[in-house]
Amino acid sequence: MIDVRDRADILRWLREKDSARLQKLWAAADQVRRENVGDEVHLRGLIEISNYCCRQCGYCGIRAGNHGLERYRMTAGEILQCARQAVRYKYGTVVMQAGEDYGIETEWLAGIVRQIKRETPLAVTLSLGERPDKDLETWKQAGADRYLLRFETSDQELYELIHPKFAGGFKNRLAVLDVLRNLGYEVGSGVMVGIPGQTYDTLAGDIETFRALDLDMIGVGPYISHPATPLGSGEWTRRVPPAGQVQNTELMTYKTVALARLVCPQANIPSTTALATINKANGRELGLARGANVVMPNLTPVKYRALYEIYPAKACIDETSGQCRTCLYARIQSLGRTVGKGQGGRRR
Repeated sequence: MIDVRDRADILRWLREKDSARLQKLWAAADQVRRENVGDEVHLRGLIEISNYCCRQCGYCGIRAGNHGLERYRMTAGEILQCARQAVRYKYGTVVMQAGEDYGIETEWLAGIVRQIKRETPLAVTLSLGERPDKDLETWKQAGADRYLLRFETSDQELYELIHPKFAGGFKNRLAVLDVLRNLGYEVGSGVMVGIPGQTYDTLAGDIETFRALDLDMIGVGPYISHPATPLGSGEWTRRVPPAGQVQNTELMTYKTVALARLVCPQANIPSTTALATINKANGRELGLARGANVVMPNLTPVKYRALYEIYPAKACIDETSGQCRTCLYARIQSLGRTVGKGQGGRRR
């Protein structure tokens, strides 16, 4: 078994270039995945309920400062229709995602969560950014099962550059993750690979943070620049020596996924849309073969999908197309894997 007990071990693998040695990393991650979460690939239906956001994050295309973006907010009826669609497709989970949108009122969303839990067998995952503790508590009491909040980077200087403070003065994201855990959520977090200013030591620290947090879900994807953002335009940056900057490559993302699996064997880890965006041919499959066990098909109504542009040219599985669903199932089965049944929570 591959040793990843300390940061030096992790750093060596992040810098590894020898393809034969990397095959050992992929095999180890796949074995740990099989032993701890099995061969099921769980499908989570993604519903992008709003692209409004009050934040100014330097990497995100739906940031408040992007005035060229048409904004939308789904109705309760539209969201519930997507949830019913997830049941028809035999998914176990819906994931409601949005920018940090205070137009999403606490009780309004709680009512939707209650109705989904009352009418369906679905698990409900929320990914709505930093919200007050009371909001998070209300949604948990309404029946929400999981919450996703990426900490983005464990490097405080880089975090403050790419994620300017909100005027309301929230805790840092690691503190919010603690609140979520104490409220009883399954907790998910993660990082982008290759964000400008990210060093190998920073990324190794991120992976150590996954382990320290004992995350239930880990999202890892390559940084893809958006031209309407300060990072994408080069307006904001933290200079590091070229040899120290982590590259936002497919290979580096697979390394991070594999190492995440080794440090958090029981976590649910998606093969992300961003991976499929940079390798449309088989990026998802390679992610699944190197430690991942989740895919998130998009249930968002087609008229809204292009408007939820965190980064451009985003790949997605079109859940309105039976052909796409058949193709996805066939790809999973080609790996010797099966489509998961039930809610697919963390195994303990």
